[in-house]
Amino acid sequence: MDPALLIGAVLAFGALVGMMTIEHVSIMSIFLPGPLLLVFGTTLGVGIASGALKDAINSFKIILPSILAKKANPAKSIDELVAISEKARANGLLALEQEAEGVDDPFLKGALQSVADGTDADELRELLEDEIQGRTAQARQGAKFFMSMGGYAPTVGIIGTVVSLTHVLENLSSPDELGPLIASAFIATLWGLISANLMWLPLAGRVKRMMELEVTRMTLLMEGVLAIQEGTQPRLLGARLRAMVPKVDLPAEGKTVKSTKVGDKEDIAA
Repeated sequence: MDPALLIGAVLAFGALVGMMTIEHVSIMSIFLPGPLLLVFGTTLGVGIASGALKDAINSFKIILPSILAKKANPAKSIDELVAISEKARANGLLALEQEAEGVDDPFLKGALQSVADGTDADELRELLEDEIQGRTAQARQGAKFFMSMGGYAPTVGIIGTVVSLTHVLENLSSPDELGPLIASAFIATLWGLISANLMWLPLAGRVKRMMELEVTRMTLLMEGVLAIQEGTQPRLLGARLRAMVPKVDLPAEGKTVKSTKVGDKEDIAA
């Protein structure tokens, strides 16, 4: 898996705990049941209410695949496509049916099977583009859902603070209790900001980025399969596909990439 989310979360929450330690703030003082219930319960509630129930369920289903998504490695996909191209050039497009049987990636498997079945190039491109859109629809909705929760959480926190300050005003006759009551009142705002900026928004960004990488991967496979169907020479195919990928994502010249199946890349939007 790509460790960016884990590293970022450790740094963010570590900095927060570090600040509280330096300022001699008790960590347990912010874990008040009332504000926690209000912020997380209400944020989740309004998030669900803003769409369909299925949207919320599918959004939470996408969390684990997004966290565990493997690091993109387009060079391996390109090498695999070039190898398939060489076999198709030597044995004909009908040989792709046999090649498809050994592919684990459903997207590539279906594309190769369609070529072997003689599907028209324009129709195949349209079919694969529609499949890409369909496979990433869940991730797009998930990113939108968590983004909306990141917008709701701070406002919900303010609501909790206003409610708590109302209780503070009821106790003006007890000056000794005002300090703790006011401090407790702002815990809801604190958790609204923490949950939005350290949880929901980063999670939305993660889901969106993993979706973008998956779209890029499937687009690369699509262009490679269509080029194979056109009869593009394997060496030219490799150069053409590498031109589609940023140089930083490709190994330095002279280095070889260990061959693996294209299907090893996890489809986070399936």
